[in-house]
Amino acid sequence: MSKLIFDPEILPIVSVANEEAVPPEMLTPEQLKQRFKEAPIWTPEIQMEESFFKGLSFRPASVLIPLVLRDGGLTVLLTQRATGLNHHAGQISFPGGRFETSDVSTVETALRETEEEIGLGRHHIDVLGNLPEYKTGTGYLVTPVVSLVHPPFDLITDPAEVAAAFEVPLAYLMNGQHHQRRVFQMPDGSGQRSFYAMPYQQHFIWGATAGMLRNLFHFLRA
Repeated sequence: MSKLIFDPEILPIVSVANEEAVPPEMLTPEQLKQRFKEAPIWTPEIQMEESFFKGLSFRPASVLIPLVLRDGGLTVLLTQRATGLNHHAGQISFPGGRFETSDVSTVETALRETEEEIGLGRHHIDVLGNLPEYKTGTGYLVTPVVSLVHPPFDLITDPAEVAAAFEVPLAYLMNGQHHQRRVFQMPDGSGQRSFYAMPYQQHFIWGATAGMLRNLFHFLRA
């Protein structure tokens, strides 16, 4: 979705998700471990983002969804991408990147990229499991790897890729009242496209990041 010619933050809100929030008792390390150990039957939410990609095949990639254990409750560690990047410059994302031939698994890709981008060592990370693959408009087939992150840790961001790192309460993101649906007209006249947005303070979380958070939301509510 990097080729869009509008500012998504100024598009009108057309709807807000009416699903109930994930119960607080589900948002604990113990319950999350149990949920991934005994995953329920559920249906991922398919977004329209993949329709932007006109290539022949999607390239594999992985992101880490880092859930940080804080005294006040779990938070989600997110990054703001550097403004000089070719794709999704300045947008909010999870740490991660494309699969390399040296990676032995999708989990390894997520861990390696996280360490390279924000300096978070894998000894702080307890992998819980994967969410379903997500196809992006820039041609990536992304595996979201959900994990618990144990403080204390110091982040060292790569300025070529990451402008900033910050945390959002997991409970905020797992509340449907914070999931906005916004719509735009395609510049080529092919119709409307919609996307999710989850604004938090000065951060505008949208696109693939919001889409993967929606699937975590459905997974935990199933």
